[in-house]
Amino acid sequence: MNAENVHQDIDLAAPDLPREPRDGTGPAAADSDAQAAFDTESSFDAETAFDTEAPFDTDAAELIEPAEHEPADGQPANPDFEPDADPAAPATGTMSADRLAAKALEARLLGGERKLRRREVAAGAGLSLLSARKLWRALGFPNLGDEDVAFTERDQAALSTIVDLVRDGKLTEEAAISITRAIGQMTDRMVVWQIEALVEDMVQEQGVPDAVARKRLVTELPNLIDALEEMLVYSWRRQLNAAVQRLAVRAEAGLQSSEEGREGDEDDSPLPLARAVGFADLVSYTSLSRRMNEKTLAQLVQRFENKCAEIISVGGGRLVKTVGDEVLYIAETPAAGAEISLALCRAFTEDEILPQARVAMVWGRILSRLGDIYGPTVNLAARLTALADPGTVLVDSMTAAALEQDERFVLVPRPAEDVRGFGEIHPVQLLPGSGRGLVLD
Repeated sequence: MNAENVHQDIDLAAPDLPREPRDGTGPAAADSDAQAAFDTESSFDAETAFDTEAPFDTDAAELIEPAEHEPADGQPANPDFEPDADPAAPATGTMSADRLAAKALEARLLGGERKLRRREVAAGAGLSLLSARKLWRALGFPNLGDEDVAFTERDQAALSTIVDLVRDGKLTEEAAISITRAIGQMTDRMVVWQIEALVEDMVQEQGVPDAVARKRLVTELPNLIDALEEMLVYSWRRQLNAAVQRLAVRAEAGLQSSEEGREGDEDDSPLPLARAVGFADLVSYTSLSRRMNEKTLAQLVQRFENKCAEIISVGGGRLVKTVGDEVLYIAETPAAGAEISLALCRAFTEDEILPQARVAMVWGRILSRLGDIYGPTVNLAARLTALADPGTVLVDSMTAAALEQDERFVLVPRPAEDVRGFGEIHPVQLLPGSGRGLVLD
């Protein structure tokens, strides 16, 4: 991965394009000359806001869409999109009760009725349509046709908010798009998770089929929106504060340990962050999943993720991601990573439902990008996980050197192994020493 971002000069700091009033009028209602002024194919300037080259080649196809991919006027690219009914048409007698409830919920969530077309929103924020589409795509929104009345004034305000950060010099274009994509992807996963949890709870508590629960949820969600939104903002602020503390108070023990046993020519030496990287992998998950029905498998996966999240959190680490039967986590120091790894291994060994786990942990340097982590340290931890016996924790020799003076851990060397991409390595089994280990409430 290329970690360098080459910033090109853009004109977001220059005078804005004319902004449209937020009263629902705009270029779509104006004459043809006004429409042409915002036509991305006829007036697009390569140096305008958000219209520079993508920072990474791998993202270029996502951020800059060729003109020929533009949906034809009046034809939405998203087949699931349903244009609003005529606002003047009476609601009574034209919509079912379920549809009316869904419309009312939508108006509350979106901040009002859909009144604006995409060109009107882009113009109101002072952007070309292509630039606005880059941000919408980063958020995960589908393409819509020019005549689709799909946006509200809140959409325009949100677009202006992120653009103003760039124009004020607080963010580069690349950072703005990356942050926007993070928000879109994380909130999308969060919403799906929350809906599935609510549906599952209704199925179990109310004894209704899944399809009925999903339909009924539309009428019950209005009672939950404010509380869920409040918890989201609260959690984001707490998580941001925790991240700031990790930046401001770097662990001295960790920084010192990251240099122990190093000669300066290791593959991960140029990477910025010293972290303990761990993997935990459930044993025989594939064969188990084939014998389970959908409900039992869902319960197993949820139990696995919940237990991992709890242990990693109590140990002061961070759960980076879960992929099926595997979890990736990091910690600030070798000792913290070792405590978490031993606790995970012990928890799965003692669990009456979950199978045992193979666990591995490596102390080294990593690159953190897009909410994920990269580098040789991550790859080595994954390789060691595959070498571990069920119910055991493995570390590499460098990590063992960082832990050998700590009485809380016992280190047992194992025979050398030839590992793809790393050559010969010397695994060391990590066992609990003195002390109680990580204590869960």
